[in-house]
Amino acid sequence: MPLIKTVELSKTYWQDETRVHALDNINLSIEQGEFVAITGPSGSGKSTLLHILGCIDAPTRGRVLIKDVEVSKMNEGSLSKLRLHELGFVFQQFYLLPTLTAYENIELPLLEAGVPKKIRKGRIMELLGAVGLNERAKHRPGQLSGGEQQRVAIARALANNPAIILADEPTGELDSANGRNILELLVRINREYGKTLIVVTHDESIARHAGRVIKLRDGRIINDVC
Repeated sequence: MPLIKTVELSKTYWQDETRVHALDNINLSIEQGEFVAITGPSGSGKSTLLHILGCIDAPTRGRVLIKDVEVSKMNEGSLSKLRLHELGFVFQQFYLLPTLTAYENIELPLLEAGVPKKIRKGRIMELLGAVGLNERAKHRPGQLSGGEQQRVAIARALANNPAIILADEPTGELDSANGRNILELLVRINREYGKTLIVVTHDESIARHAGRVIKLRDGRIINDVC
């Protein structure tokens, strides 16, 4: 049983008076523990596919199953619980709350999940150690470099120990040195923590390290190489 499966997945929307076919008949299976890079030119449907797999957006047609449960039929309350416990998100622009410290940003999903304070503290310090930021726990995003902010965002994505990490251009805002560091961290999360990692990227180095590369064009899969 695949961890994630899509069946005849399509997404269309209107842009001004033009109907845009963002995804067209996507059939895809992703196994537990895979590192998948989704590539393709701008406008090919990469981010749309990631958002649907992450239950942020809904398909126009077709089915999405996670752990053999059809999430495309879930109500918003059930989807919120799924996103909180099974899915971790990493974005190009970090989306850290500027008034909160690194510690407090990582704490947010744990608070939402109702994790007790004592357990929260241990988990947050464990994650800060895992991303090499123990000494930056009390720093706010404005006091951190771009690479450090992305490390906090990755720790936040891991907070509730989700099965799946979805990342949208995670190195897109970083210089090459910080980009390499983030790539090494993502590879370690996949290999040592056994997380299923799905990354939308234009970064060729990420694609080279992935165990599988799916290339999209015009909303269709044109290549799927392991």
